[in-house]
Amino acid sequence: MRFNLPEIPPPRLIKALQDHNLLPAIVFVPSRRKCDESASEVALDKSLRIDEEKQEKRWEIYNEFAYEFPEVKRHRHRKIMLRAGIASHHAGHIPAWKLLIEKMMSAGLLNAIFATSTVAAGVDFPARTVVISNADTRGNDGWRPIEASELQQMTGRAGRRGRDNVGFAVLAPSKFQNPPKIAELLESPPDPLESKFRATYSSLLNLLDAFGSFEQVRAIAEKSFAFRKTARKITKIEGRIEKHLKNLNKEIAKSSLGISIDDAIGFERLVSARNRLQEKLPVTRAEMRYQWLKKNVEEGRIISKGRSGKNFLLVLNVFGDEVVTMRDDGWSSNISLSHVKKVYSKKYPIDEQSIEDAFYDIYEGRNPVIKEPKLTAKRDDSHEAEELINSLIEKLIPKYLSENEKRSAHQLFWAVWNDAEAIQKSKRDIDFLRSGIWLPFENRAKVLDYFDYLDFGTQTVSETGKWLADLRIDRPLLAGEALKKGLFEKLEIKQVAGLMAALAADSDRDYGELHLSDKLIGVLTEFEEIIYEVSKKEWSFGVEPTDEINFSAAATAEEWVNGVRWEDLVRDIKAEEGDLVRLLSRTGEALMQIAHLRDSNPEAAKIARETAEIILREPIR
Repeated sequence: MRFNLPEIPPPRLIKALQDHNLLPAIVFVPSRRKCDESASEVALDKSLRIDEEKQEKRWEIYNEFAYEFPEVKRHRHRKIMLRAGIASHHAGHIPAWKLLIEKMMSAGLLNAIFATSTVAAGVDFPARTVVISNADTRGNDGWRPIEASELQQMTGRAGRRGRDNVGFAVLAPSKFQNPPKIAELLESPPDPLESKFRATYSSLLNLLDAFGSFEQVRAIAEKSFAFRKTARKITKIEGRIEKHLKNLNKEIAKSSLGISIDDAIGFERLVSARNRLQEKLPVTRAEMRYQWLKKNVEEGRIISKGRSGKNFLLVLNVFGDEVVTMRDDGWSSNISLSHVKKVYSKKYPIDEQSIEDAFYDIYEGRNPVIKEPKLTAKRDDSHEAEELINSLIEKLIPKYLSENEKRSAHQLFWAVWNDAEAIQKSKRDIDFLRSGIWLPFENRAKVLDYFDYLDFGTQTVSETGKWLADLRIDRPLLAGEALKKGLFEKLEIKQVAGLMAALAADSDRDYGELHLSDKLIGVLTEFEEIIYEVSKKEWSFGVEPTDEINFSAAATAEEWVNGVRWEDLVRDIKAEEGDLVRLLSRTGEALMQIAHLRDSNPEAAKIARETAEIILREPIR
């Protein structure tokens, strides 16, 4: 439900709060751009009363702060904040600016800050009042409703300890405001905690190296907070198993026939296997033939049709019951699966030469017909399997029992069938739930085994796996393969910076259209070959490949290590200063991780450290 209320201009909002003694305030707005625009509009409002004593103190703190962090002198909102005590605070600002704003707010020297909702969780500077302007917020995936925990964190900033007896939360009207929804969220319990624990290459290598077996890694994973819901489901199912086991015990104890719980469960498994065998058995020859054709009529095989079986066709594709084929004269012909007369054994690639060879082989007798099974043979095979299952069932009954007791034993097996079946089904459910926890680790273990970072058979971490486990970076396997192939050792500092930035950046973040040097393009092209090889193996082992590398980030980092001035770089890219700081910080931190590999990768460690020192210059700290 949307109320579509008329929005109060930021200057009027702050003026109203000032008139009612509700400042200082944190005004939560949904976007970075809105934060900056609102702060500028309020600062330009002539009706806002300026406290000269606070203004003077702001200058004192600012001058002292700017001596240590000179980058704040260039900030575009510096004069706004110092004159009017109004500021904008969000992730797009450089860290030094955000730290200065937090110091000012904590000292009680700001009238208001306009901030995004993420500020509520990340800092601690309460205000007398918080203003909620939207019932929605903007995340990485677009707009979404504010969650209960987010709103509670935001309103929790209202009221300064030791200065206010009560804090105020104000709902400002706007196009996307929803007072009933906000009221409902305020009374809601906090949102459940969500663990960020995930199966990663680094976590697997570290756990396996520390505990020595997949079983131990699995046990630790099952106890993690991330799988608490799964653990509760497993406990509930185990309770059901216990209940059915009690029923089984009770019935078996009453019988005194020497039958065990394992015998009853074994009977259920054998009978279920026999039932599945009978279900799969074709009832008629037509049904059996259809199953055989579905299995054998494949792309690249020659088939024939018609009573004579002399009309030969090459199978191009099969869609359900329809077979798409080509005649020997090159014309296409679609036929029903049931109209296929014979199927020939050889399979040919679908290209011009192979198609010609396929028909020649038929006419010259070099491609034999696949023998079609007979229904009686199929039934005979099945009969043998059923006889084997029946003999195993008979072995479950003790030989010393009389004929009457044996009949009673059969009756007992059927009497406890439902309990035995429920136990088996519950065990399968538990195995399925546990596989959901372990399977991501197992799939990654297979990938690491392929690239020689661990031995899957012996469950041991290799020497290369030990240094890979020490890389606390995103996408460590890609970096590890680049190190193994000696890619870093032949690069210059500019290419190292570009390569690591491409790897460290968010794939969907745009840093503008700076030009990559020819050398860096060559390096990234070579690195993409590594990405392709790793991704191909990840797909084959059921691991979601990592995102693509970011070429605009690579160009930005290359420009930065070339010595460009900060203000010039900010002017030339599309991203905000805070995002640029985040990119270069992450790049520098990733390089420092590689710099620690002095023993295993000395040359790469050396150039990584040199590059990191250049990247992490002011204002990157």
